[in-house]
Amino acid sequence: MPSRKELANAIRALSMDAVQQAKSGHPGAPMGMADIAEVLWRDYLKHNPSNPEWADRDRFVLSNGHGSMLIYSLLHLSGYELSIDDLKNFRQMHSKTPGHPEYGYAPGIETTTGPLGQGITNAVGMAIAEKSLAAQFNRDEHDIVNHFTYAFLGDGCLMEGISHEACSLAGTLGLGKLVAFWDDNGISIDGEVEGWFSDDTPKRFEAYGWHVIADVDGHDSEAIKAAIDAARAETNKPTLICCKTVIGYGSPNKSGSHDCHGAPLGDEEIKAAREFLGWDHDAFEVPDEIYAKWDASARGQQAQSHWLIKFTEYQIEYPELAAEFERRMKGELPDTWAEQSEAYIAQLQANPANPATRKASQNALNAYGPLLPEFMGGSADLAGSNLTIWNGSKGLTADDASGNYIYYGVREFGMSAIMNGIVLHKGFIPYGATFLMFMEYARNAVRMAALMKQPSIFVYTHDSIGLGEDGPTHQPVEQIASMRLTPNLVNWRPCDQVESAVAWQQAVERKDGPTSLIFTRQGLEQQGRDDAQVQAIKQGGYVLSCDGDPELIIIATGSEVQLAVDSAKSLRLDGKKVRVVSMPSTDVFDAQSAEYKESVLPASVTRRVAVEAGIADYWYKYVGLNGVVVGMTTFGESAPANELFEHFGFTVDNIVNKAKALF
Repeated sequence: MPSRKELANAIRALSMDAVQQAKSGHPGAPMGMADIAEVLWRDYLKHNPSNPEWADRDRFVLSNGHGSMLIYSLLHLSGYELSIDDLKNFRQMHSKTPGHPEYGYAPGIETTTGPLGQGITNAVGMAIAEKSLAAQFNRDEHDIVNHFTYAFLGDGCLMEGISHEACSLAGTLGLGKLVAFWDDNGISIDGEVEGWFSDDTPKRFEAYGWHVIADVDGHDSEAIKAAIDAARAETNKPTLICCKTVIGYGSPNKSGSHDCHGAPLGDEEIKAAREFLGWDHDAFEVPDEIYAKWDASARGQQAQSHWLIKFTEYQIEYPELAAEFERRMKGELPDTWAEQSEAYIAQLQANPANPATRKASQNALNAYGPLLPEFMGGSADLAGSNLTIWNGSKGLTADDASGNYIYYGVREFGMSAIMNGIVLHKGFIPYGATFLMFMEYARNAVRMAALMKQPSIFVYTHDSIGLGEDGPTHQPVEQIASMRLTPNLVNWRPCDQVESAVAWQQAVERKDGPTSLIFTRQGLEQQGRDDAQVQAIKQGGYVLSCDGDPELIIIATGSEVQLAVDSAKSLRLDGKKVRVVSMPSTDVFDAQSAEYKESVLPASVTRRVAVEAGIADYWYKYVGLNGVVVGMTTFGESAPANELFEHFGFTVDNIVNKAKALF
């Protein structure tokens, strides 16, 4: 009968073998955390290897994702579809086992981790989702949502500022089913961390309102088990279990040193480690009796079967709630969504109004919110400016998690990564807002949403120099261009209330990646359109007005569309044939067929002007090197918006003069 230590040694052996074969990787963390992982995964983790998508499974996040062979070993040993050949292909092209855990590559990977601190933050989002779903759907004697979120994290995660943002909020929200294991080994890439990380971490987390279990021997199975029992018993606070471990445990000459953090141990050291651990097996060889003790397939199927019995009873007593739960966990939209969202858009076009698009966004939320109980909104302490609260918004609190709105505080990065965790958990469509300028704080979380192709909705207001007096620190210039260069991220910058409503509709319907919705502070005049033009908004760019066969095209987005329209009117008085193209989403437009793009921007029309109060260089892809871009080439200034637009050349006279120079 294999001992616990032998079962943990299987993780150590597979990890050092895979890293050695790949000639790169991080063996230290998997070897150091193997004992903790063995206890958690074999004694506590509720999961089903044959159905990694089971709704009520526990979530496990390896926040210190560089130790990826830890989770790959766990998935392989537990019975997931991750073969020994997959482990042998660690870090190789198109393998299921890339250098850091990548969502969608191997079954059982709940999120992509690598950028330190974001994994624990995703875990906070998952725990929020669990707590809110439970509050919304559970009924007396029917706890169909009842699972834990477990996260492993290292010193690096705790040094990253995002961990402060996320863990502070987790304590405030009383996420009692979040359990984090701190791998307190005192080592990072540069060496012993005491020279640059001397925080009293237990006191820090106590100050956040966490339940802290300090000084746990991370190589003592009974101590680990006692700590997990205590963590699960505390239902009102998240728990941090502080595990004292030796990095690279089992490596007789490199353990406890940064030498084993991020490099293969080497053949001789692996041989010595095998002798030290008593692991008398060849590389990638695991005895059948150890596989048998690790295999979680039978108990996983039993756990899910037990849950299905409970869910069937729930369906009988609460059929409508059960159907709604299934719909939301599948990510399906309500049957009425398409018809009612189209009706709202048509109503707006038929009843012109000129709000700022941030207000048009709030109006859209009031229209769409009642249709979408899965909305989970929020703002980074700017709700009154971002206008993200709609009539049905209800704050989520520690005492009442049934709400659909999170007050994130001034935590842009934390908010965005928490949203990613919520959407990964499933059951919600999260949206969160800040000023466009401050997406800079959150950029890597936005990138991670794009990398994982997760449909988080990022709302950004105060979109240009048009925000005025707050000045260049708050005026985004280069942000939209860089966002448009991010793969899988779709960006919308609408010009009026109709385009805003379409942008929200398309964001809600998108399932294969995140969307940013970019809105103005200032009011914008509604454009005239026929039904076909309204539908064409969905294609990202469309002809807003045209004089027969055009000899000049003006392309614009957002607040500059009206400038383009007014400039076209002036040019037409001089006999010029002008087409105005509104392009609220360059990303969506670029994905259209060549035929459609040619119909909007015919190659034969080489006289082109692009107008946007953002960085100019981006637009040369549409106007060509001989075209004209009226855009920003510097930072902004502090002044009223109308003065800024005039100062930087966003005027009819300037656009007309530049357009005429093309003839």
